[in-house]
Amino acid sequence: MIRLSTGVALGVAVAAAVATPLSAASAAPASAPSQAPSQSMSAAQSGADRDHSALGLSADEKLVVRNSVTDRDGTQHVRYDRTYKGLRVVGGDLVVDKTASGTVRKVRWNGNDGGKVAVSSTSPAVTETSAERSGAKRAGYAPKKNDGELVVWAGSGSPRLAYDVVTEGVKADQTPSRLHTIVDAKSGAVLTSWDEVVNGTGNSMYSGTVTLNTIQSGSSWLLKDSLGNYTTDLNGATTGTGTQFTDADNVWGNGATSSRQTAGVDAEYGAEKTFAYYKNVLGRNGIFNNGVGARSRVHYGNAYNNAFWDGTQMTYGDGAGNTKPLTSIDVAAHEMSHGVTENTAGLAYTGDAGGLNEATSDIFGTAVEFYANSAADPGDYLIGEKININGNGTPLRYMDKPSKDGASKDCWSSTLGSLDPHYSSGPLNHWFYLASEGSGAKTVNGVAYNSPTCDGSTVTGGGRSNIEKVWYRTLSTKLTSNSTYLNAREGAIASAIELYGAGSATCAAVEQAFTAIAVPAGAQSCGGTTPPPTGGNLLLNPGFESGATSWTGSAGPITTDTGRPARTGSWKMWLGGNGTTATETEQQNVTIPSTATAASLSFWLRSDTAESGSTAYDTMKVQIVDGATTTTLATYSNVGTSATYAQKSFNVLAYKGKTVTVKFLMNEDSSLQTSFVVDDTALATS
Repeated sequence: MIRLSTGVALGVAVAAAVATPLSAASAAPASAPSQAPSQSMSAAQSGADRDHSALGLSADEKLVVRNSVTDRDGTQHVRYDRTYKGLRVVGGDLVVDKTASGTVRKVRWNGNDGGKVAVSSTSPAVTETSAERSGAKRAGYAPKKNDGELVVWAGSGSPRLAYDVVTEGVKADQTPSRLHTIVDAKSGAVLTSWDEVVNGTGNSMYSGTVTLNTIQSGSSWLLKDSLGNYTTDLNGATTGTGTQFTDADNVWGNGATSSRQTAGVDAEYGAEKTFAYYKNVLGRNGIFNNGVGARSRVHYGNAYNNAFWDGTQMTYGDGAGNTKPLTSIDVAAHEMSHGVTENTAGLAYTGDAGGLNEATSDIFGTAVEFYANSAADPGDYLIGEKININGNGTPLRYMDKPSKDGASKDCWSSTLGSLDPHYSSGPLNHWFYLASEGSGAKTVNGVAYNSPTCDGSTVTGGGRSNIEKVWYRTLSTKLTSNSTYLNAREGAIASAIELYGAGSATCAAVEQAFTAIAVPAGAQSCGGTTPPPTGGNLLLNPGFESGATSWTGSAGPITTDTGRPARTGSWKMWLGGNGTTATETEQQNVTIPSTATAASLSFWLRSDTAESGSTAYDTMKVQIVDGATTTTLATYSNVGTSATYAQKSFNVLAYKGKTVTVKFLMNEDSSLQTSFVVDDTALATS
């Protein structure tokens, strides 16, 4: 025990609940991934103006640092929010990767949309009162608070003036709600909505005797540790902070609901173990990364059968009949991890992002359960296995085969985002299991699993501890508020390369597992930037991130000009867009091995035009030049343009054993622009 000058003492309590005593070894920081939290937000903000200029943003846009991570080699990952003419831009966040000297290396725009934010007018046609009525109607409960804010909505599609209406109240099942409803400020249409209060489920009283760090105040002990993690008793209330748990002898609870302290012990122990996991394993200093703990509230409501994170604290109900408090360690970790997500990527609780958000909490809830290493509750890949919510002893969710719960999905699809986030989380939970343990039958800690793949492939696991670190780095440095499963794949592979190397078993497991859950391949690969088919990319500088290096042709098309977004990174090949007579080319020589059994030329294309009608005035041709013979693989024009990137692919196996030129040729007529934007090229063989 250490006496403090304040008269408060630190102690170690023994309580009936879960796990093993802390040791000096377990308290020592482990070797963390090659990143550390930035110690100077002001330093990051000082670079905002330079980044603003480098990104080509308009004078109406301002960048505000949300957080910053600096790798050990000095690489910075600065997460920005944006304002437009003083209005908050919801969904306008981005991550800028910079060298130690401040040079921008890569930009990760929110979702797949990038570039400038602008709206035609900041004067709404719909009143704030009308928007607030829409928010209250969407909530479906009597609001205690209902406030609208004029914003720019950039979460999906073209930016538009909107209201962010925040409605606060309590749902019929006693769950508190802080619902965001985005209302179009021109038409009054509801664009989307999501709730800040995020639910989870679990159980308690399967714990045994645990060691807690507690604080003595006068003659009593507080259920509070030196970091500020503390637990209170709501006594059935649904509002307020609750009453601080105190004890005369520092022996807490009895492992049963006959003592109100028991639920508090489980919640406090879960909070302490989760804080230790994030700090010792991932190098994150608590939920807010500031070294300060958080409050847990237990005995919420009457027979409330859930638990939730509300942006500031964890809250746990006592379960059906007030007999099963939902305070197990995996639930505590799940709820605290919602807080970590909120303070890193800020994943919205809707669409693909909602599933990624919920799965992230399942992933780190599972990770903390393994980290705690309790003989009474060994780590497993089952969610809510102690609840018996189905009445037959089955878990709430299964990571090895999510569809076993009857509602979650095993595989990604373009319609996944329409599901409840607890079910759209299935594919990422499946990915985590596959990447950690591999496909097929396996027994871990006495639990038998059998994980299939969506494409029939075989996945070799890369080890759970490595995959945990990969996903945390992805969350903290790669994802943004409306990220998709495709963004998650790109970010996770990039993170695996940064942490373990492109040729590592960990990177291979990450990539294989995303393919196995049917997330399409993008530009990022453990072998570089190689879309399918498998095999090395024969094109050099395929994503143009080194400027025009390795490409020859016209000056200007390979650019970082933000008038048109890159698909990934900052650079792309922007052909056309002149509105005057112009011919532009970019090309690269490449040798296709004579031993190739498959060869594919692919690239991603985005196009838009000011032309109209069905006449092709402006064209872009994709060609293979083989000596004196030029073959046009495809011709694109102002007819049928699409402002969404789509991958194009062509079989070029006929050229194996030859050195050929891959050529992009654009011709534009005398008026009305057409833009052909190419990114993430590949000539891949196997």
